[in-house]
Amino acid sequence: MRGRCWFICLGLSFLVAATAVRAADEPQQTTAPAAPPPAAAPKQQAAPPPSVTVIAPKEAYGVLGRDVRSPTDEDMGHIVDVIVDHAGTVRAAVIDFGGFLGVGSRKIVVDWNALHFGRVNNKSDSITLELTKAQVAAAPEYKEDTPIVVLGAAGKLSPFDYEH
Repeated sequence: MRGRCWFICLGLSFLVAATAVRAADEPQQTTAPAAPPPAAAPKQQAAPPPSVTVIAPKEAYGVLGRDVRSPTDEDMGHIVDVIVDHAGTVRAAVIDFGGFLGVGSRKIVVDWNALHFGRVNNKSDSITLELTKAQVAAAPEYKEDTPIVVLGAAGKLSPFDYEH
């Protein structure tokens, strides 16, 4: 019996040695340590839906390009821009005044409160300016990046605060 154990031990030793030799002959595969899973991006909260206001077609109108007329129905030009202050409050309108087909015209600025929007249902309707053609003709020309001189209806204009 003792010989048989010796024979089994010798066989097992041989088997272990053969396995070790074969493992040494094969290329070793090294595995990099497993990278940690990517950090989950912070879950951004979905933006709330925007508020929606529905305005009836006859309740609001665009004003750029609209003709401006005096109370006596004189042509005063057309609105080419709107001026707002730092708070976003509309303060004035820039009117392209005078000239013919854009030649000889100049831009002037009028107080927003001097404009009346009574009938502007159609693009062909005009806006009424509470000033005469002579008053508008005497107004200084508007130039960007300079202090703005705003022509207003009597007693209704509050001054702009501007930095030099």
